[in-house]
Amino acid sequence: SLWFHVDGALGALGCWSAELAPLFQGIEQADSLAFDFHKWGQVPYDAGFLLIREGSLQRQTFSSSARYLAREERGTAAGEDWPCDLGPDLSRGFRALKTWMTVCRYGTERLGAMMAHTCALARFVAEKVSQEASLELMAPVTLNIVCFRYRAEPAQVDALNAQIAIALQESGIAVPSMTLVRGQR
Repeated sequence: SLWFHVDGALGALGCWSAELAPLFQGIEQADSLAFDFHKWGQVPYDAGFLLIREGSLQRQTFSSSARYLAREERGTAAGEDWPCDLGPDLSRGFRALKTWMTVCRYGTERLGAMMAHTCALARFVAEKVSQEASLELMAPVTLNIVCFRYRAEPAQVDALNAQIAIALQESGIAVPSMTLVRGQR
């Protein structure tokens, strides 16, 4: 059998949006699912999560029988699952609190509506890019990411687009990221 992992870093939380949920049909069949609340969940970095259908497999992978990790019936060494049974860190902060508080404050419906709104904004930007002769839409807009570039001479286009992105980042106007789409920047 093949392990089915879904890297839903950005998009998996889109399931909370009634409008976007159909895009994620089948995600519930995953053996494991990774997603980041610090991307679309309005939570500061870092807030990454990993869900595993069969928790016993995670414990088999990470638990250690080191003597200093011996379990006791009572006291601070009591209990079944320790953080080191679920991942490589024995000591870790309470990173989930900020996520829990955000979900409690806004709720999944409101967060889902915000996600749908950011997708609508992305479609709006894509429409404006398509109307501007000096810009080129590089890929269809599916969620909230718009890949576009400034049109320039082929020999200069990649370097010029990198300069534009960095200038925008340093100005504080926007924080575009750079990537390659079909080998082009």
